[in-house]
Amino acid sequence: MAATREGTLVLVALMSTAFLSHGFQSPPLLSFPLTSSIGPTTTCLSVQVDESMDLSKVEVPETTDEEKKFLARTAQLCQERNLPLQKVKNARDLASVRNSPVKPGLVYRIGKVSDATADDLDILFGDIGIKTFVDLRSPTELKDDPTLEREEIFANFTDMVFYEKRRLVKELGPEEKRMLKPSKRDRVLKAVSGARKGTKDVVLGFVDNFFGSDEDEDDEGEDDECIGCISAEKLIQESARRRNRKERHFVSIMNELKYVRGTLSKLRKRDIAKTIIKSPTTIVSKSARESIKKPFLDEINGGGLPMLNELLLRFGAPGIRYVLDLVSDVNRHPIAFYCTAGKDRTGMIAAIILALLDTPDDAIVEDYSLSANVYAEMNDHKAMVGALSQRSLDAKTFLGAPPQVMEDTLKTIRESYGSVEEYLDFIGFDEESRKRLKYALTQ
Repeated sequence: MAATREGTLVLVALMSTAFLSHGFQSPPLLSFPLTSSIGPTTTCLSVQVDESMDLSKVEVPETTDEEKKFLARTAQLCQERNLPLQKVKNARDLASVRNSPVKPGLVYRIGKVSDATADDLDILFGDIGIKTFVDLRSPTELKDDPTLEREEIFANFTDMVFYEKRRLVKELGPEEKRMLKPSKRDRVLKAVSGARKGTKDVVLGFVDNFFGSDEDEDDEGEDDECIGCISAEKLIQESARRRNRKERHFVSIMNELKYVRGTLSKLRKRDIAKTIIKSPTTIVSKSARESIKKPFLDEINGGGLPMLNELLLRFGAPGIRYVLDLVSDVNRHPIAFYCTAGKDRTGMIAAIILALLDTPDDAIVEDYSLSANVYAEMNDHKAMVGALSQRSLDAKTFLGAPPQVMEDTLKTIRESYGSVEEYLDFIGFDEESRKRLKYALTQ
């Protein structure tokens, strides 16, 4: 029994490693930060680039003539629809989508906003008058963002944190910061503080090996006693009292633990059994660690973005519902939601809203596909490709936004849940809530 338990723990650790290797210090179908020798930037996967990597040896996948035409077409549409922002990528009004019934100036999908230039801020706050930001990123991404508390952008915003376990929301005070929780490594260090040095070294080495020395664990659950928290329902009901203030809501709709669970659920029992049997050797054997990760990486590469979207729909449900509640609240308009590059998590929220409002599938797919240009135009695209290749991941799969991904996602919603409306019933966004959203965005 003990051996099985140990194997299971190592299995989860290795899944976390696969997740991190896959870029998922935060969930994969989302956008994650990438740090390279060139400097911090964004990618669909949160990959730590080896600063010693020789970029001259990185082979960027060739682009076919068909793909070049696709990128040229999306570039033209981006020129027509995207906001003219310099540093905030992939930003556009949901009203810009072909045949969208959304009224202009109410809801925007954007990339990470904290890189905004002064001219960008003039547009966001001066021309548009953004009142609410919804940050969909994971705790690890937030921790790695040096501009998270940038005064020029967020000084006049009240920060709100959504905790999905009991659907609670905490308003942070002026001196409170979103990311102050001790890291897993800090807590492990405290737990073994009385142990012999050799024991501490082994334990910390194990944690660093499988989780990363600065990795932040699941931060979805609130403290047992969430001081100052109120229910999400009450927050929405009392929104009129806060109509004149600006708010930033932190809603992590996916994280590493959820992705681990989701990918694990898709593996064949035979592969899991083999992994557990091998697991004791992984602490000391690099080759064993590499072989044990293979089934997870195969599942990740094979499933691609459609699988990531499928997991997001399932495991991100509480956060998705809360974001829809915020979008439905006219007191929070104009509202903008974002992840890192505004591609996967942001694209999923946008697609659900548009589908609920009966926007044609081909228009939803087209809007999602515009995100393909985010990575194609980045200066350190080669560094991103190299980082993913180092981790045995298919860069072409995870840095793109091919139409087929959103086509498959919409198909999955209907096959798995019956319809978009039935999916929303599943996550608790009932008929009355849907009527409120439709009215808020179309009347």
